[in-house]
Amino acid sequence: MRMHSLALAGADVAVVGGSIAGCAAALAAHRAGAGRITVHERAAGRLAERGVGLAVHNDRYAELSAAGYLNASMPWVQLTTRRWYVRDGAAPLGRQIAVQPFPFRSYAWGPLWHALRDRLPSTVGFRAGVTVRSVTGSADGATLHHDGGADAGAGGGTKGIARFDLVIGADGYRSVVRDAAFPDVRPGYAGYLAWRGTVSADRLTTLDLPGLPKDPWAQEDCVYGAFPGGHVVIYRIPDGQGGHRANWVLYTAPPAGLELRLDSPSSLPPGTLTEPLHARFRQVADELLPPYWGGLIRLTPAQERFIQPIYDVTAPRYSHGRLVLLGDAATVARPHTGAGAVKALQDAVALESALRALPKRPEALASYGAERGAAGREMVELGRRLGRAFVQDTPDWRASTQAELETAWATADGKGAFGGRVLRD
Repeated sequence: MRMHSLALAGADVAVVGGSIAGCAAALAAHRAGAGRITVHERAAGRLAERGVGLAVHNDRYAELSAAGYLNASMPWVQLTTRRWYVRDGAAPLGRQIAVQPFPFRSYAWGPLWHALRDRLPSTVGFRAGVTVRSVTGSADGATLHHDGGADAGAGGGTKGIARFDLVIGADGYRSVVRDAAFPDVRPGYAGYLAWRGTVSADRLTTLDLPGLPKDPWAQEDCVYGAFPGGHVVIYRIPDGQGGHRANWVLYTAPPAGLELRLDSPSSLPPGTLTEPLHARFRQVADELLPPYWGGLIRLTPAQERFIQPIYDVTAPRYSHGRLVLLGDAATVARPHTGAGAVKALQDAVALESALRALPKRPEALASYGAERGAAGREMVELGRRLGRAFVQDTPDWRASTQAELETAWATADGKGAFGGRVLRD
């Protein structure tokens, strides 16, 4: 199919997905000079209320700040040090087995989303509660089939249908835009889960354990609590009100014998976890983690914990005609990489450059797709290596030394991509 050239200045652009990736994609299209932009977000509630954390490597922050996608006004916490602990009898913090540099800034998802959302001008349409069911591409555009009514897009059209000159898929690992571009690409379940939650830092004073130091956890520390078959990652994030929350992610396999239908992308939101899953969580917290760190994650009420099954997704490239992919819609790398949000924001920066180049380089979108596709595949491979080394085939943590852990990490990290690769325009 021969593709027609795209004149961005008068183009109708649709962004499917309105989370961090979607807002960044809309900002990229706006800054590149798109005519009209409409964001379609299936959630009808306030995305800004999402409270889980994410981290951005200091170097990647500097690049994204220079590109205009992040800045110091967004609430953050500076992290500097990663400390590895293992359970050691009743010692409240456990035994520290390694210390590594950890130059990251931590954010809460909701405030970061809100800051990006506020950067979009009023001319960008943001339609919440609109579910895009399918996308059909053609040589000169694409058509969205949605549940949002006749006014769900600036491109107009009959009820449930809207046509656009360009569609950007920022709709996550269950992307309908990816399905349209690459119908044979399917997420693969990695075989383990990530339990997630947060807890107010004020509540940590309730953890009164014998022998607990007065200041057990420095603000700049990111804690890795290791145990056979997994680990927990704990760090502070802003709470949006001038204080902090403890953000944690626990990686381990589901309980033996429990059948979970995870052959297709899914998640287990707060309030839906079964008793066997809660029991597995309690076992890890009470028996495998050091008492303080296990007690910390237990402070998150059971009804607020949720589970993110771990998947791998790799599209061959990030563009297909007038369909463009960004963030998890194109590539889902396991959270171990510390680069999920970074990759989405880097995609947006690269997309903006490609859209700006269209008048002189009609092949710019295809080049974007190939270049970012290669970067995404590299991050997927990194996530797989880290998952194998620190969840699926864990060493004898209790016998590990600083040197052994550093060797294991360096082997898994390979080219040093943890936190995201250097952005290449």
